[in-house]
Amino acid sequence: MEASGRKKTNDFIKQGSVLAAASILVRIIGLIYRIPMNNIIGDEGNGIYSAAFEIYNILLIISSYGMPMAVSKMVSTKCAQKRYRNAYYIFRCSMLFSIITGGAAALFVYFGADMLEKRFFSKYQGIAIPLRVLAPTILIVAVMGVFRGLYQGRRTMMPTAFSQILEQVVNAIVSVAAAYMLMRSHSASPKISAWGAAGGTMGTFFGAATAFLVLFIIYLLYRPTMRRQMKRDRLSSRENMAMTYRLIFSTVIPIILSQTVYQLSGIIDVTLFNALMDGKGHSGTTVSTQLGIYSTKYRILTNVPIAISTAMASSMVPGLVSSYMRQNLREVRSKISVVIKFNMMVAFPSAMGLAVLAEPIIRLLFRNSDYRTGATMLMTGSLCVIFYALSTVTNGVLQSIDKMNQPVYHSLISLVIHIILVTLLLKFTNLGAYALVIGNVTYPLLVCILNGRSVNKSLGYRQEITKTFCIPLLASFFMGIVTFAVYQGLFMLTHRIYIAIFPAILAAVAVYFVLVLKLGGLSRTELYEFPMGRRMSVLADRLKLLRD
Repeated sequence: MEASGRKKTNDFIKQGSVLAAASILVRIIGLIYRIPMNNIIGDEGNGIYSAAFEIYNILLIISSYGMPMAVSKMVSTKCAQKRYRNAYYIFRCSMLFSIITGGAAALFVYFGADMLEKRFFSKYQGIAIPLRVLAPTILIVAVMGVFRGLYQGRRTMMPTAFSQILEQVVNAIVSVAAAYMLMRSHSASPKISAWGAAGGTMGTFFGAATAFLVLFIIYLLYRPTMRRQMKRDRLSSRENMAMTYRLIFSTVIPIILSQTVYQLSGIIDVTLFNALMDGKGHSGTTVSTQLGIYSTKYRILTNVPIAISTAMASSMVPGLVSSYMRQNLREVRSKISVVIKFNMMVAFPSAMGLAVLAEPIIRLLFRNSDYRTGATMLMTGSLCVIFYALSTVTNGVLQSIDKMNQPVYHSLISLVIHIILVTLLLKFTNLGAYALVIGNVTYPLLVCILNGRSVNKSLGYRQEITKTFCIPLLASFFMGIVTFAVYQGLFMLTHRIYIAIFPAILAAVAVYFVLVLKLGGLSRTELYEFPMGRRMSVLADRLKLLRD
């Protein structure tokens, strides 16, 4: 029984690792293509681009952004009961739900773009142009979410991973090319920056359309298997449309609300920053430029490691749902422990690495812009990586054990405190965009604390502290010292960032790996559960790092 439980945990970690690896690759591609796009459209264009995406994201979340996790949870629940007809009926009803809500949101953005610009974003001249380009993407992404939820509910992350990578590759190529061509063709327009931002959003549309085609083809190939399972099904109850939509609403609405509250923090930050900086006499160009630096140089870089926790939370849901339904609380606690430890082992060194190498990373990636401000933001706010990793995973835990409303309440409480804090900082200090950075750290921290209390109360679960938090923190601290020393030494000798930074990163990985194992952060059994764990254990044995 113990071996079986370990195997299930291994499968869960491996599936999550597939999605995490894809998510990291997607973020890296996104980071790479944003470099030339940033240089093409400039900080003002990036400010417009970011503001347009804030609106796009909030409407996408309201309409159907929570569908992948919701469909995954509902499908995995029915499949665990071998009620395949009910599972695939839920899939079909969810698809109709997403088409209606995604279509309505797309129409609202397309026809309401001018109203949104005049009413809420008057500082961002021309924001309606990229918004109209983004509008049809909302419908496409809404439908994609249902397909991805179906595959994740069947415990395979490959379709999601492959489609995400292809989506981002197409997005990168089209975004850069379209931004360049539109900036060139509208060089005499006073809204030239908005046209550049529209080029970036055009890449989002074509990337999403490509991913949709891939997921639809996979569905056509998978449909015969679905039909065979439904023919063998003798347990499904009679399909009732009203009951099915009640289940969909009760599952998806809390997920959408928790995501909406999180996204609201971003759009509220933009609105507060716009209004309060205007009240202090700052020009629209200054406001959009600072926001562009915050969104491009800080948010994008911190989102790269956060992608791992998002992927692990998605892959965790089907397994946790199955264990919780069988009332195997020991297995539930084991899975939670593994995924939190995995995330902290990645989050701590990621946060430290971003802080220590902030300036060279910004200078290497964004040469033609204000790297000092971006680097200071990254050093100040890198802690958010740890808190977002933990809050994302604990959100997934609560949703898996039918505590769907808890993440919503916690996000709302954190958002209220976030708004008060950011408003006070913007109004009574001269921090400017740094106030947004501070808010971006405190918001997930509050969610972590509240989620942790609820998980403990619901499952009697207490996370182990020393190996999960203390050892990664200590190892990251010494890793940061070595990384800084290696980078500074090589940079003083060569005066070339790209020559100094890559050996520093390799040194960071080596030092962290050695210290975590030498300090007893992972046992042999725990290391086996990590991706490529057995190969790493061979190297660890040669270096005599494992204690058992």
